[in-house]
Amino acid sequence: MAISVPLRHELKFYINQLEYEVLSRVLDRVLSRDPNGDENNEYHIRSLYFDTIFNDAVLDKVNGVKNRDKYRIRIYNYSDEFIRMECKTKVGSLISKRSLAIPKLLAEQLIAGDPTGLERTHSGLLRDVYREMKLNLLRPVVIVDYVREAYLHPAEEVRITFDKQLHTGLGSTDLFNPYIPTVSPFNHNNIILEVKYNRVMPSYIRDILCTYVHSAQNSAISKYVWCRNFEGFE
Repeated sequence: MAISVPLRHELKFYINQLEYEVLSRVLDRVLSRDPNGDENNEYHIRSLYFDTIFNDAVLDKVNGVKNRDKYRIRIYNYSDEFIRMECKTKVGSLISKRSLAIPKLLAEQLIAGDPTGLERTHSGLLRDVYREMKLNLLRPVVIVDYVREAYLHPAEEVRITFDKQLHTGLGSTDLFNPYIPTVSPFNHNNIILEVKYNRVMPSYIRDILCTYVHSAQNSAISKYVWCRNFEGFE
């Protein structure tokens, strides 16, 4: 499991609507908005997750395996203008993400399960995709949709996000089709708060989080697992 970018901390919490409304207003005053957001500081994320024929990604998560990988292709606001192949790696309690912009033609090729040509790539990430598709039959399994609201601070590269309106694509792998039916795996309007930072969270940001989400517990939340389970994976 090769790590080519720094490891970061990642904390995740379920919060309720009131906690979200209060905390987002506070963060909007003290942190910077994500430049990718719209006038409401929101943008839509759609990820097509891949898993092996053995379902390693979902089973490793469910079983609490310390070191694990998840592969996905991600787009924003239903657009095919910017497409990223990503591998999110978990190393103990830390995370790392490798990401590479890819053309739509390659994305469609990988979605079809065809890694032809990747054996000659100079990208370590795409070489890993090639290996997994050849050896472990890595293939697309679930679409995960949600709306993200993000706030940033340069100290320790803090990134705080609210992920809202989580939906699964009901078995579809048609990543570029904005009209596929989707449904929420949640029974309630859950909002997922994620906090990422490098080494040490700045104390005043920690104080804000403790003040406004004091009832929330850090949880091993996985939007991918929620969507796989909703679609019938046991």
